[in-house]
Amino acid sequence: MAPRENSHEPSGTPAPVETGFATLAQLRVGVKAFVEKVTLSSSSDNQQDGEKRKAEILMIQTRGGQPKFYVHYEEFNKRLDEWVNADRIDLSREVEWPAPEKPDKKKSSATKNDKTASKADQKNLKRSRSKLDRELSIASESSSSNVPGKAARPTKASGKENQELLVTTEITDGTTPKPEDEEMDLVDVQDAAAAAKAVPDQTYSREDEIEKLRTSGSMTQNQTEIARVRNIEKVQMGKYEIEPWYFSPYPIDFVDVDMVYICEFCLNYHGDVMQFERHRSKCTLLHPPGNEIYRDDYVSFFEIDGRRQRTWCRNLCLLSKLFLDHKTLYYDVDPFLFYCMATRDEHGCHLVGYFSKEKESAEGYNVACILTLPQYQRKGFGKLLIDFSYLLSKREGKLGSPEKPLSDLGLLGYRAYWQEIIVDLLMDGRAEANIEDLGAQTAMTTNDVLHTLQNLNMLRYSKNAHVVVLTDAVVEARERQKAKEKLKGRRVIDPERLSWKPPVFSAASRTWNW
Repeated sequence: MAPRENSHEPSGTPAPVETGFATLAQLRVGVKAFVEKVTLSSSSDNQQDGEKRKAEILMIQTRGGQPKFYVHYEEFNKRLDEWVNADRIDLSREVEWPAPEKPDKKKSSATKNDKTASKADQKNLKRSRSKLDRELSIASESSSSNVPGKAARPTKASGKENQELLVTTEITDGTTPKPEDEEMDLVDVQDAAAAAKAVPDQTYSREDEIEKLRTSGSMTQNQTEIARVRNIEKVQMGKYEIEPWYFSPYPIDFVDVDMVYICEFCLNYHGDVMQFERHRSKCTLLHPPGNEIYRDDYVSFFEIDGRRQRTWCRNLCLLSKLFLDHKTLYYDVDPFLFYCMATRDEHGCHLVGYFSKEKESAEGYNVACILTLPQYQRKGFGKLLIDFSYLLSKREGKLGSPEKPLSDLGLLGYRAYWQEIIVDLLMDGRAEANIEDLGAQTAMTTNDVLHTLQNLNMLRYSKNAHVVVLTDAVVEARERQKAKEKLKGRRVIDPERLSWKPPVFSAASRTWNW
């Protein structure tokens, strides 16, 4: 059936959406259709049929002779995007066709200018070639008439034209490729191309990306890193099977496997279960390969230098990229320290989460990336990681702040921690009600303290100065939260158990190893 327009939109709104019925062969990228969203039951890991949700098709691939569609559900977080089979798409309901692309006036004018410029260049090139031919013919005639044994003196014009041709040849051939340019990352080329089309904003070359990473920690500047389609279906780590959230540049061979097996101690990855079992029979590592700087009855913390343990840290970054959308640390790990939290049992120390920090941060960040693995989330480990990062800042005698912007879950975690620490200080009378004293006692920056007080509506402006007011609503909310934490048995970091001194690095160990 031919598509029709939905003309119920009021004036002043975008163009009406084009809808209609479609067959499986007519589905393409950009089409919005109703897809059955499978959910997990709360009592078990069995999948249950969910309701049909509107989703946009982001990519189409053929796997095992069958088409598969990568979809994004509207009004849902990007981490819930997934590959679906054709039978989960409801073709009995109308679909929304993507809006036709409008020609860009700037691009059209630019192409016109390019055409006129190219015509002028061609004319100039023809003129230069005709002049060069004349000069060459004159030079050949003069050389034939000269006395043998004496070279002909070149004219000024011929030298000038030869110089012009050399410049033209240099531009056409391009610069000599560097060795690092020839090394390709292990990424899905199709995904990168699709992401580049989907995100036409400012792009960066690999050299620009590396330069941005040098000057701004671990934040990715290339939008195609964010927009790539998730390439790993499932990950098995220890006794847990995890569904990744985002793209991570694992080898392209892993795209077609059903499960990626990751050793929970050395973090090596395998696409075949027999290879993984053979590796586990030989792996002798039982804890993160660093110094244990903290231990209590519940967790341990290990400090790992990215320069000394490059392979392990790169494997950690590949793993964490599966669950972090806006971070990228897999280019080089030398300028970073990794603080890994682990739980202990008779089999060894099991990685729970980690945070990384630059050895020398120009912006004063005390955290570059922070992650609690999904199988350990909602158990209080995130607050322990944040608390430990500020404990290190207190030992260093510095104010610290996490690298911005934070992810959605990271922002929620930090906001809850900041509110809890500041309110407890004010309720116990351990700090004066001013921003500077709160920042000094908590090792938080002034901006983070102001941000927290504004969110709690605890900041007033009186007599040309900011005044901190502890309201009854905030106190009551904190008392209820304390009662819940008492029932759950919340754990905290004991500063007396930290055995650590701020490390001192040479200039070579703080820089990128290129």
